[in-house]
Amino acid sequence: QVQLVESGGGLVQAGGSLRLSCAASGRAFSNYAMGWFRQAPGKEREFVAAISRSGISTYYADSVKGRFTISRDNAKNTLYLQMNSLKPEDTAVYYCAAHATYSGRYYTGPDDYDYWGQGTQVTVSS
Repeated sequence: QVQLVESGGGLVQAGGSLRLSCAASGRAFSNYAMGWFRQAPGKEREFVAAISRSGISTYYADSVKGRFTISRDNAKNTLYLQMNSLKPEDTAVYYCAAHATYSGRYYTGPDDYDYWGQGTQVTVSS
């Protein structure tokens, strides 16, 4: 089992940047493919970005491609999401998620993931 704790959310103006972190504890972090999801008020949780166990493979939702970067540091048991050129429509609670796997692939569906953090609020003002 792995425990996930997000941090780094906050209030930022449109065009600004934030970096989210997700600290993992428990079983070996490198055994998990990781992902970021977000949920805005009144909307379903949506996929943002995913990364394989090694960090070699990444994938992004079209809405964030070119603006967000997912990365991981397996030595520090930490997942990151660098968010640049933020827009008001990026406002949401952001969650990190972990999927235990032996595969080298990434995963994009929320049902693929076994463990979730508590979320961190990101608010982008216009």
